[in-house]
Amino acid sequence: MESEYRAPQPAAIPKGQQERASLLSLLRVYLRPHTIAIIAVMVLTMISSGLALFLPTLNARIIDDGVAVGDTGFIMRAGGIMLLVTLAQALCAVAIVYAGAKAATGLGRDIRTAIYHRINAFSDREFAQFGTPSLITRTTNDVQQVQMLVMIAATILVTAPIMAVGGVIMALRENAKLSLVLVVTVPLLLIVVSVVMSLMIPLYRQMQTRIDGVNRVMREQLTGMRVVRAFVRESLEIEKFDVANRGLTDVALRAGRLNALMMPAIMLISNLTSVSVLWFSAQLIDTGQMQVGQMTAFLAYVMQILSSVMMVVVMAVLVPRAAVSAERISEVLNSEPTVRPPDNPLRPGTAAGRIQLHDVEFGYPGAEAPVLSGITLDCQPGTSTAIVGSTGSGKSTLLSLVPRLVDVNAGAVVIDGVDVRDQDLDQMCQGIGLVPQKAYLFTGTIASNLQFGKPDASEEEMWEALRISQAEEFVAKLQGGLMAPVAQGGANFSGGQRQRLTIARAVIRTPQVYLFDDCFSALDLGTEAALHRALMEHRPGATVLTVSQRVSRIALADQIVVLEDGRVVGIGTHAELVTTCRTYWEIVQSQLTEEGSR
Repeated sequence: MESEYRAPQPAAIPKGQQERASLLSLLRVYLRPHTIAIIAVMVLTMISSGLALFLPTLNARIIDDGVAVGDTGFIMRAGGIMLLVTLAQALCAVAIVYAGAKAATGLGRDIRTAIYHRINAFSDREFAQFGTPSLITRTTNDVQQVQMLVMIAATILVTAPIMAVGGVIMALRENAKLSLVLVVTVPLLLIVVSVVMSLMIPLYRQMQTRIDGVNRVMREQLTGMRVVRAFVRESLEIEKFDVANRGLTDVALRAGRLNALMMPAIMLISNLTSVSVLWFSAQLIDTGQMQVGQMTAFLAYVMQILSSVMMVVVMAVLVPRAAVSAERISEVLNSEPTVRPPDNPLRPGTAAGRIQLHDVEFGYPGAEAPVLSGITLDCQPGTSTAIVGSTGSGKSTLLSLVPRLVDVNAGAVVIDGVDVRDQDLDQMCQGIGLVPQKAYLFTGTIASNLQFGKPDASEEEMWEALRISQAEEFVAKLQGGLMAPVAQGGANFSGGQRQRLTIARAVIRTPQVYLFDDCFSALDLGTEAALHRALMEHRPGATVLTVSQRVSRIALADQIVVLEDGRVVGIGTHAELVTTCRTYWEIVQSQLTEEGSR
């Protein structure tokens, strides 16, 4: 059954082939589950090709032994055989298309599943490396290119060599002298195909990259449409899209011109071959060295040989683009996530939620300096810790180290006495409630979004979480209540409503650790204060880490951590830091000045 299907995992690609990331290595892995369908295609193709090669000879006999001598009985018998052969060939063609389509669509499904599983294992570092638009293109367009190649190859790749070799043998059988025409035309056709293929490969590589660029520009503009309109920058964004679009169009046109040039050249060679065959055949017939039926059969075999070359041309157009797409797919599948589950996970003796950072350092690949350096911190259960600092000081990065969204380069992050890198990631995250800086809701209902935090949550638990997050009142007024629809990203709610719903999603799982990444910016001070009071009453023993810039909020924290340029420049309470930490004092003064000027 479909529900029991398990796609091949991305790690199945042989390591020796990972560097070249070839199309063959990808197909070798992901076509293996469809071996039966591939074998069926090959067997049926050989049968169909054999029948096709038999038809011209049978037609020649009808002309020479039936029509020429007026033997109507022979014509009827041979015509009946030809009809049966044609019917059998048609049935084989239907079966070939069915088996090929099954193998190709199964391959596409398997590769998309493998890419999806691999992306799910990525950390923030890998997402930054590839970029979201590129990952979307690789999962959709690139997979489609490989799938299309397999679909076409299922009907062409086996047929072309059989028809070409078989056509040459049968043509030689009909008339060896006339076959000298093929000595010139076939190599000439192969040269044309080879030259065009060598020119198209780099063009298709550029095309896929520029598709990424169009996706990136479109995604940025659609996501930031409100900002674009607010700053009246539509003309600038239109120009940026035009540049990306024209770049893709130019490459596509160059590839299309090569393709358009190749087809007339092939047709010219094919037509000249037909004329040559007819010219020399007429001379042989005139001297009695060849019969009319033999000429028609020979011409049919020549057309079959040239058709085989045309099939190769079709493959020549598809293979370069599919090869580029396979490279891009393999880059994702062969990319090892930097955040890996431990081989032998350890389990903390207690689940209190104590968080310790020991001389932590973290930096992104290629960065001139680490984002965080020398961070040492201890957050006790039942306490709240506020992290504050200027923009770019590493506050959100520090918070992302706790649930292993990224891993430290040096030092250790420890929860309940065990390094997070030694714990089972899924089990550890069950005890963490993360509220990201950007409030994001999934398409569905309010209930389904809350169940994202706790799948088996009851209706009472949902309303309790909404009450704590100060969302109970506006949800109760919605038509449908918990079953009120949520648009993509929560676009049908205001910023403050989205923030409260994402907080409720974290609260409902009753974790030991709460991570609030500057997620109160859309809430007024009264709502924020009520939310924190309700949270402390609900989970008095939880460990709370909050990234915030509001002094009115962080002043109430049991511990305040001040960051500057990725380093801790102060730890203490509000009263202590005002007198001992200049950076914190400047933050407090700036907010007091702003409030006083209002």
